[in-house]
Amino acid sequence: MTVPPWLVWAALAFLSYATWALLSKLVGDLSPAHAQAMSTVGMLPVLAALALLKGPADPGNRRRGILVAVVGGAVSCLGTIPYFAALKAGGKAAAVVPITALYPVVTIFLAMAILREKLSRVQAVGIALSLVAIFLLNDTDERKESGLLSPWLLLALVPVLLWGIAGFSQKLSTSDVSGNTSALWFLAAFVPVGIAIGLHDPLPPDLTWSIWAIAAAVGFALAFGNYAVTVAYASNGKASVITPLVGLYPLASIPASLVFFGEQIGWREGVGVGLALVSILALSLESPPPAKVQP
Repeated sequence: MTVPPWLVWAALAFLSYATWALLSKLVGDLSPAHAQAMSTVGMLPVLAALALLKGPADPGNRRRGILVAVVGGAVSCLGTIPYFAALKAGGKAAAVVPITALYPVVTIFLAMAILREKLSRVQAVGIALSLVAIFLLNDTDERKESGLLSPWLLLALVPVLLWGIAGFSQKLSTSDVSGNTSALWFLAAFVPVGIAIGLHDPLPPDLTWSIWAIAAAVGFALAFGNYAVTVAYASNGKASVITPLVGLYPLASIPASLVFFGEQIGWREGVGVGLALVSILALSLESPPPAKVQP
């Protein structure tokens, strides 16, 4: 049995995102904007490699494909800032990661509406479970003090929307340009945002080399994960399958968070995290096409 290329690239993206989610917790002392700006440094080697790498020819309108990739990259970059903010606002990595990993819900809806991709019954169940998971992870005590949603949960839902839009943009971009071209311009959009943050809010002068190394590692893992998932899209993979499949990265990062960070979760959070993971798994499943009737 031959493994399709898109599945190999999706697996590499899964591992990269799991590493990124785990390392992101370690930059919690930085402000969300500074964490985003500093992580851009780690993206530069991936950008340089993509710029030098000669990929396949672009299949469609190159200008349109690049524009869509840049917009998607900018949207994704903006989504990373509230992600860091959710971790800093008291959200446990074991809870923040699975909530933000629900962004395929947005990608699937966009793929259905624009690309006419179909939603299976299992995926519909996954969407329903994701809503239940969000409800369970919405801490009752925090909600009483802050309103309808806990502060960290409100922040975590912003990346769900923005990353969902970015994931759809990546898939759309690969209709016109190669995976290499799309990934290059998608990631290139992070650089001016990082520079703008640094100019608007200068970095603290006493940052240690270890913090820089962690931030760079976060950026590298995110950049390579985005490259891998873009190539998966370009390898004839469906957005409604690849995006949620890659979104299963909490299966690796959550146990690591509990072990390395000593986090503890109650029964309500545990059930919420479990339902979120089941939801992501359900979103990755696709109904097989109906069998052809032999004449």
